[in-house]
Amino acid sequence: MKSRMKPALRAVPAAEVQISLPVQGVLRDVRHAFLGLCIDAGQRVLAALMEADRVALCGVKGVPDAARRATRGGSTRSQVVLGGQRIAVRRPRARSLAEGELALPSFEWAASSDPLDAATMAAIAAGVSTRRYASTQEPVGVTHRPSAASKSAVSRRFVQLSQEQLAQWLARPLGKLDLAVVMIDGIHFRDRVILLALGIDAQGNKHVLGLREGSTEAARVVASLLSDLIDRGLDAQRMRLWVIDGGKALRKAIVQTFGAHALIQRCQEHKRRNVLEHLPEDMQASVKRALKDAWSATDADVGRRQLQRLASSLQSKHPGAAASLREGLEETLTVQELGITGALYRTLRTTNPIENLNGSVARFSRNVKRWGDGQMVLRWVASALSDAAGRMRKLRGSSQMRSLLKALDARRTDTDNGTFRKAA
Repeated sequence: MKSRMKPALRAVPAAEVQISLPVQGVLRDVRHAFLGLCIDAGQRVLAALMEADRVALCGVKGVPDAARRATRGGSTRSQVVLGGQRIAVRRPRARSLAEGELALPSFEWAASSDPLDAATMAAIAAGVSTRRYASTQEPVGVTHRPSAASKSAVSRRFVQLSQEQLAQWLARPLGKLDLAVVMIDGIHFRDRVILLALGIDAQGNKHVLGLREGSTEAARVVASLLSDLIDRGLDAQRMRLWVIDGGKALRKAIVQTFGAHALIQRCQEHKRRNVLEHLPEDMQASVKRALKDAWSATDADVGRRQLQRLASSLQSKHPGAAASLREGLEETLTVQELGITGALYRTLRTTNPIENLNGSVARFSRNVKRWGDGQMVLRWVASALSDAAGRMRKLRGSSQMRSLLKALDARRTDTDNGTFRKAA
């Protein structure tokens, strides 16, 4: 029997058949069809869940139930969130004589705006413009009546979300933060400036403290920002290091508000650029090295003498550079006076940490072509800060924060006792 079957099992020659198909169109149709199938299946599952919720409230249809809470009220058109847009569904209704229409938990979950809000903010943070937002979403068939992805809908949603984020930033309490360092700098948006305050706590964690529209050259604006920080819980009696770019109005407002409890560190990079602007190019390299040597000295007195000698050497031929160097010279040495060295010193000697944050704001808002009023600028900055907050890392040199805290406590003791005298 086995031998007689062998001829029948022989393989026949293979045949090739070539069929021309519009492959791209077919794949697109398959993708749409598959997505439509998923949506249809999801709608059926949601419909079953909503009906189960209605049965729990109204009982089984056609079966008398004296304990039921409500009666059936037909169905109505509604929408649920799918990715970054909404699609149409039929929502069953349950009505109570005492409480009116009752919510169905499954529909409340599916219709929640949170996924839609998160998708909108994530898209804008990734650089997607409101005009192109719809093109980044999955192609949903017109039979499902997709909505909430148009330019106007996305714009309205972003305005609302960014306004909420701005309100949160401006009202967040600060009383529980043990802030040893505060940095203040301005972010420029054409003819507008947003003041940004960044705090660093005892563990080296960064916290955005507040925003204000205005300039570092306007003392009243800076004073308003500082007053708001105090109202929200910032301890005005704590000895604290303030790192600033050197604006006179900014320094004046800090000293007037916090008095002897404020130690000012002028950004050395800003000072270096200001000095070099007064010098010819052939002198800039040598002066830059001299400044670096002075600010790299572990002893603040040594650094001070080097800077004073440099200013004297520039006085006759370049008095503008000498005057720029002498202006605020002592405050470029504050961190050195506190005895801070290493990575923490290199971090606190400039406003780079807050300027890095400014860069994140610029990247977030790079698609904005026309800036409107100040409120719009504040909303965008608040949204950018919310996006950047989750990526903030500890301050470089944070392991040395204990040394800074000890130095600040010692300085406060000397100030309270009247024993501290600033070097001339």
